[in-house]
Amino acid sequence: MLIAKRPAPLDPAAISAVRRSFAAADMFPPKVFHDPEIFAWERDEILRREWRCVGREEELPEAGSYRLLDFAGEQIILIRGEDNVVRAFHNACRHRGATLIEGPVDGKPECGTAKKITCPYHAWVYSADGTLLKAKHTENLERFSLDDYGLVPVRCETWQGFIFLTLESEAEPLLSYLDDLVTWFDRFDLKSLRRAKREEYDVAANWKILVENYSECYHCPGVHPQLNALTPYDLGEDIPARGWWKGGWQPLVGEAATMGLEHGSHKRPWLKGVTDEDARRIHYFALWPNMLLSLHPDYLMVHVIEPVAPGRSLITCDWYVHPDTLARPDFDFSDAHGFWDQTNRQDWHVCTLQQRGTASQNLPPGRYSELEASVQAFDLMVADRYAADGVRTARGFAVGLAPGDMEGIDFSDRSAARASRDAKISGGAGTPAGARSKPR
Repeated sequence: MLIAKRPAPLDPAAISAVRRSFAAADMFPPKVFHDPEIFAWERDEILRREWRCVGREEELPEAGSYRLLDFAGEQIILIRGEDNVVRAFHNACRHRGATLIEGPVDGKPECGTAKKITCPYHAWVYSADGTLLKAKHTENLERFSLDDYGLVPVRCETWQGFIFLTLESEAEPLLSYLDDLVTWFDRFDLKSLRRAKREEYDVAANWKILVENYSECYHCPGVHPQLNALTPYDLGEDIPARGWWKGGWQPLVGEAATMGLEHGSHKRPWLKGVTDEDARRIHYFALWPNMLLSLHPDYLMVHVIEPVAPGRSLITCDWYVHPDTLARPDFDFSDAHGFWDQTNRQDWHVCTLQQRGTASQNLPPGRYSELEASVQAFDLMVADRYAADGVRTARGFAVGLAPGDMEGIDFSDRSAARASRDAKISGGAGTPAGARSKPR
């Protein structure tokens, strides 16, 4: 666990209130969504230091393929070397620091191919693996070797085809960071999937509001009636986690085969590894700090949130299917894309309402409903980082949504499923939701 170099500029009592047991915890005070000083702290201690997803390996299809990106204020080159390894470097020459590959700010594309990288200023030449190959008029310098002046690397590791970066040299390896999530996803072979659709959104809301919104379906009956018709807001389970993630699932009910328009009736081949049980569920995962994975029987949806300012976030939403499915002449993804684009925009609307409303300086912290244990699970990750004390707080699970509460229940009829769930947990009726406190 990374420990912040200094605590967040927030009253320690507010952090402690979030870290209480679920049934007794407060939410964060509204200032965490607005305060520029807190956002600057998050940029330095979270966005720069944590592993964050920045793309997919297939976006760099051949040796020399590159993509430019901004990573917490640093200009980065992602590039595939002749050895087929994807690497990341600071986009700056080792001579006098000039930008090496010009991008959109210069009217140039953010992607391309370059077997060698030549500085546009003094023509120092680098290979795709970052080695300095040529630097004119340096032959007679003392204490100078081409080997010592390669591009400055950025830690870059991959999981299931996703590329992750961190600027923190002391961060644990990515697979250790994800821990048990790696095992959970092993059977699905996400690396083989290919993108079917992409949408990009510019949302006037803090990044934490967006992750909190993803973490609960308490809002679904009013905000997402189409979604709630396919997967009821109050049925499902959270999944215990050791790694820096949280997850859960909700059942598909009735005749729904997936999440899509036309009552989820569109049928595509299942993803590799999907079982009969998986095919009746939608799994949701939030990877700390800002990656959201939604696993459907027939496709994977991924949101990556890029915090831009306290009240602004850029969101990239990608949908992935098996390449054989994508190549089918009858392939049609409009039902899934249309469904989730509609749902996304419904979410962004209420998130902007929360961003606006929490601007009030007189608004005290709110309380979690009994359906928002997963929201607190995310907030605990934030609070543990804010506190900078090295403690990881164990999350709680809400009664009726805790691991095991849905075991063996038939979800073909939602009313019968609710009755079965209630009967199953009736022995614990009256037990506070937060009493089910288990290690994450």
